[in-house]
Amino acid sequence: MGANSDQTLDLMQSGLNLIQQAISIYSADLRLTVCNRRFREMFGLPRELVSPGAAFSDTLRYLADQGEYGEVGDVEAFVQARVDQALAFRPHYMERQRANGNWISVEGSPLHQGGWVTVYTDISDIKRQEALLRARSEHLHSELLDRSDALSQANRELGATVTALEETKRELTEAEARVRLATETTPAHIARMDRDEIYTYSNRRLREILPFERGDIVGRNARDVLGPEVYGRIAPALHRALAGEPSVTEFEIAQDQRRVRTAFTPDTDSDGRVSGAFVLSMDVTAEAQARAVLMQTRKRELASQLTSGLAHDFSNLLTIILGLQSELETMEALPDSARQTIATTKAAALRGGALLDRLADISQSRQIRVSEVDVQEFMQETAALARATLPDQIDLRWKIDACIDTPVLFDRGFMQDALINLVLNARDAITGPGIIDVLLGRAHDTWLEFRVHDTGSGFSPEALERALDPFFTTKRGHGSGLGLTMAYDFAQLSGGRLRLSNGPDGGAVVTVQIPWRPASGDLGSGMVLLVEDTEELRGSIRDMLIRMGMSVLEADSAEEAETLLDIPGLTHLLTDVELSGQKSGVDLVQSVSAQNRDLATLIMTGLPAQDPRRQAVPEGCHVLTKPFDEAHLRGALGMMTT
Repeated sequence: MGANSDQTLDLMQSGLNLIQQAISIYSADLRLTVCNRRFREMFGLPRELVSPGAAFSDTLRYLADQGEYGEVGDVEAFVQARVDQALAFRPHYMERQRANGNWISVEGSPLHQGGWVTVYTDISDIKRQEALLRARSEHLHSELLDRSDALSQANRELGATVTALEETKRELTEAEARVRLATETTPAHIARMDRDEIYTYSNRRLREILPFERGDIVGRNARDVLGPEVYGRIAPALHRALAGEPSVTEFEIAQDQRRVRTAFTPDTDSDGRVSGAFVLSMDVTAEAQARAVLMQTRKRELASQLTSGLAHDFSNLLTIILGLQSELETMEALPDSARQTIATTKAAALRGGALLDRLADISQSRQIRVSEVDVQEFMQETAALARATLPDQIDLRWKIDACIDTPVLFDRGFMQDALINLVLNARDAITGPGIIDVLLGRAHDTWLEFRVHDTGSGFSPEALERALDPFFTTKRGHGSGLGLTMAYDFAQLSGGRLRLSNGPDGGAVVTVQIPWRPASGDLGSGMVLLVEDTEELRGSIRDMLIRMGMSVLEADSAEEAETLLDIPGLTHLLTDVELSGQKSGVDLVQSVSAQNRDLATLIMTGLPAQDPRRQAVPEGCHVLTKPFDEAHLRGALGMMTT
C-alpha cells in the first residue's frame, strides 16, 4: 500500500474516532480496512484484530470464543455461516442482546467498490426505557405499543443508514480528490476524447508537452487544439484507438526540437462499444537523446572489439620495425640516402601507431604517450604547422624561454594537437588584423608552461564559465567546440592544469601547465627483466635497452620471470600484458607487488584502453603503449625516475 493510501486511512481513522458509534469497514475479501476506537472498546478486541488486514473470520471466532453470541455450538460452523452471509453483501439490520446484558443494533451496508461498512449502536438505554414504558403502561392498547416499537426501530435504522451514507460520501469525495491529484501531478498530459475527437477531460499538463498551446481544451476539437502539424502526426494512431486498437506513436515538434510519445487507449462501455479514447502524452526528448548516446556507445564498443584483436599484433610489428630502424641509425658511415630512408620508415611506422590511436579514439579517451622531446625542434615544427592555418593579416609570434635547453618528457603529438587547436581558436576570435603570441617557458621551476594570447575580443563571462564543456562554442554555426576541451584533456592526463583569463589589454589568454620533467639522458646502469613472448619483438626491445646503457634479462612467460626475480642487481621490470603460459603480465606485476619487491615496473601493451585485459592493469602502474620507438621507451623509463 502506497504512502497516499496510508495517509487516506489515517485521515479516515481520525474522522471515525470522533463518532460515538462503533464502526468497522471491511474490504471485498473480508479484510479489515479501517475501524474506530469505539469498535475496539465495545468488543474488547486485541490489537491484531483491529489492525488493517485483519480477517473477518478471525474476529468472529474470537468473539464466539469470548461468549459474545452466547451458546453457538459448533464455532467453526457458526463462523462459516456468518462469513457466507457477509459475502452476500446485502444490507441488513438487527438488534441483539450481548452476553453482558447490553443491547446493540447492527446495521450493515455494502460499498459500491466492494466490501461493507457496519455501524454498531449501544441501545441499552432505549431498551430499558421501552421496558419501563411497558411496565407502567400495560393498559395502553397493544396496537399502540407495536406501532411505537416499529417507529423506534425505523428511527434507529434510519440513523444508522444516514451514518453509513455520510461515511460513503466522504470516501467517494476523498477518492475523487486523490484521482485528481494523481492526474495533475503526473508529468504527462492525460486526457479523454469522445468519438467526435472532442476533449471531454484534460489535466493541465498539455502546455508543458506542447508549449504553444493555451487555454482550456475541454469541449474543443483535437484538430483545433493541436494544430495541423501535430494533429497530422497523431491522427493515424488516434483513429486506430477509436476503432478499438490501442496504439502508440512518437513524433518531433520542429518548433523547439522536442520529441513526444503519445499512447491512445480505447474507452469501451459495458456493451463493448468504443465511446472514445484515453490519451497519455509524454515529453521523451531526454529519453530519445539517451537512446542516441547509447547507440553511439554501442557502436564504439563494437569498434573496440573489432580493433582490439588486431591492435596487439599490429603494434608488436610496428615496434619491431621502429627498433630495427633505431638500430640502423646508430651505424656509422651510412650514406645520407640511407638515413633518409630510415627516417621515412620510422615516420611511416609512427604514422601506423597514430592510426591505431585514432581507431582507439573511436571507443575511448586519448592516452598519453610520453617521449623525450627536443623543445626547440618541436616548437619550430609546430610553428610551421600553425602558420599554415593563418591568414596573412594575423601575425604569429613564437617565443621559447632560454632556460629550456634540454630535452623534456611529454606527449609530443598530444601537445602539438593542443597547441594548434588553441591557435585556431585564437584565429577565429580575431576580426581583421591581429596578433597571436605563443610562449613556452618554465613556471616556478615546477611546470612546463605554454601560453596562447590573442588580440581578439576575449572571453565572455559565459565562455569563462563554460568554455571547457564539450561541444560548447561561440563560433555561430561552425566549430566543434572541442579545441579547448582537447587542451584541457592533455593537461589533465599529463598531471597538469589549464587556466582561462582575459589579458590586461584585452584578448583571451589560455595557459596550460604540465609537470616539468627534463629527460635524464643516461638512465644509468640498471638491470631490466624484459618479459615478452614474441621473440623478434623481445630482441628489438632488448637492443633499445642496451643502447640506453641498461643490462637486460629476458623471459617469455610470467612463470619464467618469477624464477629470475631474486637475481641481485635487478632494478626494473618491463613486461607485456599478454604472455605465453597460464599467467599474464598483470598477474606478474601483482605478484611482484605482493612480495614488496623494490622494482620500477613498466607494462607495455598494444590493446585499446577499453579492453578488459588492459583495464586489469593495477591503478598507478606505468603503461607504455605500443608501438613505441627508443625515444618513447626512454621517456617512459624517465617518467618512472622523475
